[in-house]
This record gives sequence, structure tokens and C-alpha cells, in this order.
Amino acid sequence: MIKKLSLIALTLVLTTSCVSKKIYTDLESKYANLKKENRSLADENSDLSDQKNSLTNDLTRLTKAYDNAVTDLNKLKSDYASTQSNLDNLKASYDALEKNSSASIAANSKKNRELLAQLEVKEQALATENARLEKLKKELESGSQRVAELENVIASKDAAMTRLKDAISKALTNFEGKGLTVEQRNGKVYISMENKLLFQSGSWAVGTQGKQAVKQLGEVLAENPDIAILIEGHTDDVPYKGNDQLSGNWDLSAKRATAIVNILRENSSIQPENLTAAGRGEFAPIASNDSAEGKAQNRRIEVILTPKLDEISKLLNEI
Repeated sequence: MIKKLSLIALTLVLTTSCVSKKIYTDLESKYANLKKENRSLADENSDLSDQKNSLTNDLTRLTKAYDNAVTDLNKLKSDYASTQSNLDNLKASYDALEKNSSASIAANSKKNRELLAQLEVKEQALATENARLEKLKKELESGSQRVAELENVIASKDAAMTRLKDAISKALTNFEGKGLTVEQRNGKVYISMENKLLFQSGSWAVGTQGKQAVKQLGEVLAENPDIAILIEGHTDDVPYKGNDQLSGNWDLSAKRATAIVNILRENSSIQPENLTAAGRGEFAPIASNDSAEGKAQNRRIEVILTPKLDEISKLLNEI
């Protein structure tokens, strides 16, 4: 375009001297138009160049994006292929497991049924045992209550026997030191009276002083109708040599015990069913028969007072 304008300008210079003014004017006007067109084309060329650069940059960016997309696509294809392979492997494993598990499930179901049956049996046994334990617990509680009642009864009996022992000791104070002792052992009261207080040698007849002691004892016993009264006769180991009425020491001890019972029966307030006479001869000594003192201690009447245990027996049977 520049070369064209230059040519036109040169032509105008060469012809100005030989052409008319009108022609010159036309040429000058054409030159101006061409110059203007040249500027327009230059501007258009600049715009097109800018557009070209922009498009080139866009193409470069798109090419890079395309390459990245192709790379990503290839990676996705690879991942897909790997995933597909894993899926196929999993399907194969699942099919194998499903095939094997059918038999396992059947076996496990049978085993589970057996275990459930065993569990049911265990639960029934447990329920039975719990019921038994609950019953035992109630029985234990009831037994504990009865034991407490029994302990209270025994304590009450012991207290009553202590009061009885004190009352007897008080009633027989005048005979203490004369072969009479009163003591309490194992819930019982023992009154021991040596023969010197009661009988002459070889006799079962009670002397005056002995009768007085037995009657005073009877007055206390009459006030305690719930006491069982056992009278035991004892001798030393010297064989009996009296008349033919007695067969020996055992017979003598029994007659002496019966003599005490007869004196006690004179008190109408003493219930006969509470009285028991027993002869024990020389077979329950409390001292050695090797000395005169020991023999004297063994020749005795023992009155053993025992609380009636009906209430205690009832409680024991209920435990």
C-alpha cells in the first residue's frame, strides 16, 4: 500500500507541470482518499493482529487444556480398566464365597438351632434354680427369724433359771455349809445335798433337818410349775451291807431319791408329772472314793432342775 501511494505521489509530481489543474485536483483528492483508506487499513490490520495474538493465546491455552484432558482421559481409562479388573475379581470372589457360604449358612443354621435349644434348656434350668434359691432365701429368712426367737426363748429360760437358782439359794441359806450347794450349769440348776444332811448310814429315811431343807426347796419349786425336777440318788463305792430289803447301792440310791420325791409331793402345788426319781448307785461320782472326804461327797442327792423345752422343741422343729 505504501509503495502504491508513493507511486501515485511521484506521478503527481511528474505531471503537475503538464496536466491541467482539474486533473491535479482529482489526483490530489484520490491521494487523500487513499491515504485515509491506508490509515483505516492499518488500524484494521492492527486490530486483526491483536485478535490473532489473542486467538493464538487461546489456542495455546486450549491446546494445553486438551493435552491435560487427554492425559486425564488416559488416566481415567487406566483407572477404569483397573477398577473393572478389581470388580471382576470381586465378582469372582463373591461368587465363590456365595457358593461356599450356602453350605456354611446351612451348617451354621443347624448349629444355631442346637445352641438355641441348649440355651433354652439352660434358661429353664436357671429359672428353676432361681426359684429354688428364692425359696431357700425365704426359708433362710424364716429360719433366721425362728433362730432369733429360739435365742430369745433360751435367754429367757436362762434368766428364769438364774432367778430360780437365786430363789433356791436364798430359801436354803440356812443349810449352806452343811453339805448343800446350789449352782447353775448349762441352763440347769443343780442342788446337791450330801447324805449327812438327809440320811443315816444305810438308811433311806430322811431326818428332821433334811425334811426341812427339802420342804423349803419344795416351796420354791411350787412357784415354778414349768420346771422338770429330777432327783438322783448317789452312793460311794462301798458295797451295801444292810438288811435283805435292798439288793445293793443302786437299790439304796433309788429308794433315797424316791424318799425325796415323796416329801416334795406333800406340797400339793408341785405337779407330780414334773417329778422323776432315779438311782445311780456309785456310778456317777464327783470325787475320788480313795478318801473319806471323797466318799462323803459322792454320797448325795442331786436335784436337777431343767426348764421345760416344749417351746424350744417347737421352734427347733420349725427351723
